[in-house]
Amino acid sequence: MPSETTPSNTPLKLVVTGGAGYIGSVCAARLLEAGHEVTVVDDLSTGHADAVPADARFVQGDAAEVAGTLLAEGFDGVLHFAAKSLVGESMQDPGAYWRGNVLTSLRLLDAMRTHGTPRLVFSSTAATYGEPEQTPIPETAATDPTNTYGATKLAIDHAITSYARAHGLAAVSLRYFNVAGAYRGFGERHATETHLIPLVLQVATGHREAVQIYGDDYPTPDGTAVRDYIHVADLAEAHLLSLIHAQAGEHRIYNLGNGTGFSVRQVIEACREVTGHPVPAAVAQRRDGDPAVLVAASDRARAQLGWTPRHTDLTGLVADAWAFTRDRQAAVSA
Repeated sequence: MPSETTPSNTPLKLVVTGGAGYIGSVCAARLLEAGHEVTVVDDLSTGHADAVPADARFVQGDAAEVAGTLLAEGFDGVLHFAAKSLVGESMQDPGAYWRGNVLTSLRLLDAMRTHGTPRLVFSSTAATYGEPEQTPIPETAATDPTNTYGATKLAIDHAITSYARAHGLAAVSLRYFNVAGAYRGFGERHATETHLIPLVLQVATGHREAVQIYGDDYPTPDGTAVRDYIHVADLAEAHLLSLIHAQAGEHRIYNLGNGTGFSVRQVIEACREVTGHPVPAAVAQRRDGDPAVLVAASDRARAQLGWTPRHTDLTGLVADAWAFTRDRQAAVSA
């Protein structure tokens, strides 16, 4: 296993689990552009076969089951995105999340150890922190997830730390909140949509009558909750940099954010501006467990990875997402 950072111009042979999903597909595309060899593993339970980049090898199946034999071919690293990620569902069916997220990841870690795969970049979540005592949230903040999804991701982070120390794995976990935007034809299209920007855009496309604002009495400038949004292209760059800077025997954790937060009303207004649609909005009661402000501090990632988010303008984030949405709608209608 490597004891030093990998030169940025060294091509790597990589596995991307969940590479048919939103973030995984963009990261796979960026890895290919950077000259790496990419094998995507996805069971297509929530991903889309046509989201796998054309130059990537695609293996359909469960990440853990496939890894047991696939990694025997010899790979330089794994980027692990495959996961169940609906907060509400995780509370209603926790067993599916403990099995689907934690057990799958443990089996993947064992396969990596068996076949000597030296690097892992894990798609974690800022939901591991729960309701923070301070914002922006640093990596030193207490971890106290308020839902099963966040709890499973935190458990995986703990497991990765143990494997790194015991077996010399070079590992990085990236924790972030809301991902937005699109990249070169790869964007967000979930069967069950829970994210604000695509929900608002569904109003603009006529697939939803109005968007709900859950609470307008928070202690924020306009009374609505404030959240951190990171462009998917910036997130992909962080994954590429993590591969380069991963160190054998260490598990590094980085929070990723765009440096500021946007309120629900700001997001809706940006969507109105970009789409030209009035986007009716209705105020509803607060949802239990929704903090007023969730913004991640990314000072450590900036300092140690050399990562700087480039797409921090809210209108630009929405415009990229809207362009992807319109292109998809046109393709379906054709």
